[in-house]
Amino acid sequence: MIGRLHGQILAKHPPQVLIDVGGVGYEVEAPMSTFYDLPAVGEPVTLITHLAVREDAHVLYGFLQERDRALFRDLLKVTGVGAKLALAILSGMDAQRFALAVEQEDLTALSRLPGIGRKTAQRLVMEMKDRVATLGGTGVLPAHTPGAAAAAADAPLADAVSALIALGYKPADANRMARAVDDGAKTSEEIIRTALRSVSAG
Repeated sequence: MIGRLHGQILAKHPPQVLIDVGGVGYEVEAPMSTFYDLPAVGEPVTLITHLAVREDAHVLYGFLQERDRALFRDLLKVTGVGAKLALAILSGMDAQRFALAVEQEDLTALSRLPGIGRKTAQRLVMEMKDRVATLGGTGVLPAHTPGAAAAAADAPLADAVSALIALGYKPADANRMARAVDDGAKTSEEIIRTALRSVSAG
């Protein structure tokens, strides 16, 4: 089991980051709540990881905060929630907001997340209510985005659309969401952040 990675960021293509650890490049899937706070390409980073073993692949998921990995692992225990959906949940809500939504049984907020219908939202509330108590006081992740130098992509809008699709949104919806908030000056991460916020506030 790979529980931690420390190395240099080689590339960032949300929601995936490539990290060089001793000459080996590790592809890591990260929720956007983690991605926003990653250092720039070329900088060192330490990620707490979860290795998911499937028949067709071994997939690494990375987090800057232990509480986010803990929530990710708890979500995997919920009936019908796989790693991709857990990643989408953590991209749309940080741990504190998710805990609040569950505690308040806010099915509307939970149903706005990609891939979550009313029944799944109800299941999350029912199965996670006892587990989220430890997340309530952890505080919200810093709401800053690294400088524009951290964005290496030539086409921020296209990268943002691809990331939203990877998080579970339908291509047409991902395209609409990204274009609605793109002003031509935002990085891909800023477009994704704004698009996800517009959905959660909707």
